[in-house]
Amino acid sequence: MAILDIIIAPDPRLKTKAGPVDAVDDSIRKLVADMFDTMYAEKGIGLAAVQVGVMKRILVADVTWRDEDGQIGEQHVLLNPEILKNSDDLNVYKEGCLSFPEQYSDVTRPKSVRVRFLNLEGKTEETEFDGLLATCIQHEIDHLNGITFVDHISMVKRDMILRKLTKQKKMGYFDHHDHSNCGHDHSHDHHHDHVHDENCNHG
Repeated sequence: MAILDIIIAPDPRLKTKAGPVDAVDDSIRKLVADMFDTMYAEKGIGLAAVQVGVMKRILVADVTWRDEDGQIGEQHVLLNPEILKNSDDLNVYKEGCLSFPEQYSDVTRPKSVRVRFLNLEGKTEETEFDGLLATCIQHEIDHLNGITFVDHISMVKRDMILRKLTKQKKMGYFDHHDHSNCGHDHSHDHHHDHVHDENCNHG
């Protein structure tokens, strides 16, 4: 178990499209365990592998855990996820991201999505996700495609957020996490209910 460094925006790695997982082996399972440890430590509800510098199509999510007592909720692991269908109904959440610490903005996404993916046994699954979990899954899949939540908001607000983070990085604001070398979704990706509804920290 390990806490991984999270890449902080702006960083070219967050604009890179991740490659597929070719084989589900012990190294992938260890990475997934480390990603969960990192996500919980950073108080996020989702995290994509690209946010910890691994350009593989892997995401983890748990939108029901409770940080006050450290109780793990329902964990989701999606390898090579592919959205098959989006609902016509939409949801708006104030999204945050572990790679954009303390930055939040309303983002509109489909209320539910049907996703095909590999599980940790290497078997193909299809699952429909709804509500906050659907938003989180979409947020993390975006990361795997080189898209961040600020790409869904106005250019003015996006530039403001990126300028602020650039300044903070130059001032060494994130150095205690060693982010300068690896880069972060405070998918926290996040989103997060204790931070969950209003300020969702995805990966």
